[in-house]
Amino acid sequence: MKHWFYRLSLRRRLWIAFLLLTLISIALTGLMSYWIAYSSTEKEAFLSSQNTLNKSARVLDEKLRHTIVATSSMMLSDEFKQAMNDVYDHRTSAYYRQLSSLQIPLAQMKLSEPSIQSILIYTPMGDLFATNDLRNSQVPFKSTIFSKYLESTDRALWIEGHEDPLFLGNKRVISLLMKSISEVNVQDVFIVVNLKEDAIRKAITDDLLDHSDNYFLVSRSGGKVLPMASTMETFQNDPEFMKPMQEQERGFFKYSKGNEPYLVNYARLTLTQDWLLVSVQKQSDLLYQVNRIKIATLFIMACCAVLALLLSNLMSCFLLKPLHKLQGLMKKVEHNQLDVRFESKYEDEVTQVGLKFNRMLEQISKLIDDVKDAENEKRKMEIKALQAQIDPHFLYNTLNTIVWKSETAQNKDVTDMIVSLSLLFQLGLNGGNEMTTLAKEIDHVRQYLSLQQKCYEGLFDYNIVLEDDSLLDIPILKIILQPLVENSILHGFQEMDVDGQIMITIRRLDSNWLELRVEDNGSGMDARQVDEDMRQEQTVKKGYALRNVFGRLRLQYDSRADIELSSIPYHSTVITLTIPLESE
Repeated sequence: MKHWFYRLSLRRRLWIAFLLLTLISIALTGLMSYWIAYSSTEKEAFLSSQNTLNKSARVLDEKLRHTIVATSSMMLSDEFKQAMNDVYDHRTSAYYRQLSSLQIPLAQMKLSEPSIQSILIYTPMGDLFATNDLRNSQVPFKSTIFSKYLESTDRALWIEGHEDPLFLGNKRVISLLMKSISEVNVQDVFIVVNLKEDAIRKAITDDLLDHSDNYFLVSRSGGKVLPMASTMETFQNDPEFMKPMQEQERGFFKYSKGNEPYLVNYARLTLTQDWLLVSVQKQSDLLYQVNRIKIATLFIMACCAVLALLLSNLMSCFLLKPLHKLQGLMKKVEHNQLDVRFESKYEDEVTQVGLKFNRMLEQISKLIDDVKDAENEKRKMEIKALQAQIDPHFLYNTLNTIVWKSETAQNKDVTDMIVSLSLLFQLGLNGGNEMTTLAKEIDHVRQYLSLQQKCYEGLFDYNIVLEDDSLLDIPILKIILQPLVENSILHGFQEMDVDGQIMITIRRLDSNWLELRVEDNGSGMDARQVDEDMRQEQTVKKGYALRNVFGRLRLQYDSRADIELSSIPYHSTVITLTIPLESE
């Protein structure tokens, strides 16, 4: 079995892994089906709660309608008609007779609708009411909360819960305010029917098996119509809670408060369009059993997810181990470790790629060695070619000066010049080595300057300043100072006869850099133009000495070495070389 698996291709092994993932996906599809069922159950819970609320709203509507019917029936009684006739004829002397005659119709109203607390008929000749109800004589009818509704054009108005101001006892009531209905056209007659809040509350919650404390009655503006035992009444103060209930007669929606989801059902009463019966229930309470199933399902899903994660991780690590190994080798190759090789006991496509990768590395290593050898030879030849391109005019001029001094019997100068020229060539050749020491380089440029002073007597003086004698043994590229001072003499002092000055300063910048500075007071140059010309590989011969030195520095030290130029004509022209103290 093990040998068979090793011989499988990567495609086959990935196929097996995808098969396992497909099986897990099927299981997850089943869970999604459950989720859809859960959503349907939630909707059914909404509808069930809405049906219950609609039933309570119908009961309340019926209670209010029956109250209006009882009041209308009372106004159709002969006693009420006679009282309206007396009001119409302004017979105030008949007040007590009418008060007595209306006791029977008022009592019948209370018998037909037990929720009635009290009844008051306001007329210009006096208030008519059941004598067993104790009228608060200190409170005139038109000074109560009913006064703001008297100008309404509606025949019947329902007024939200309040303390009864008309009768003693301060009972909590909901009031019906109606205008009189009679054969004669009487004005300023109103009937107030006060219903017991407890009776209305009982009518709403009697048929509810549970959650009766989740119902409350509000107006469309959010005002409290009937205080209930509900703990949810504070929701009505939230405009976002009331907004969905402004548009439709009845319905349901979800509402969240404090990260707790609630299911809200509402129904508008038909007799008073401004009143809403609202039910607010926690979703977790309404869907308790479903939530238990959901929790169990989520637990199973979590276990499956963890299992799938572990399996997929193990499978991917196991199946893609050869690829990861090959990837690691490639990263090592990026860091120039070309001696790494790929090994695998499998015989799949990745192994074939790895073997080709090994052959590629072998070929690259061989090519790099060939390129290194060719570049080394090329570099040596370029440096030698640059060294060989020093202007021969200096040699001709020196030999001519020696001949002239010999003919004029200046034997000491001849001897000094021959010795300096010999040392100059000896130091320049340096046994065929490209690198010399700073001490030899300084001696080389000193011999050159001595010879030039003999050739151009009185033209210039020079001074060499070495910051620290410990620098003398530092290895440095040979013949880099001589072209710079040659440039000062041939070009800087070209228009001068005397008083030329050359200052060579050598110092250590820090532990890693050496600075060589050549300064003269010659006619100067366009530093920017010369710098651009110096850095071009193909250019005219102008500025050849600087371009020679710059090219040799770049060949030897790469981009770590540099030359900076600055010039103020007849004051100070400075060439500064910055090179690393250790070369590759």
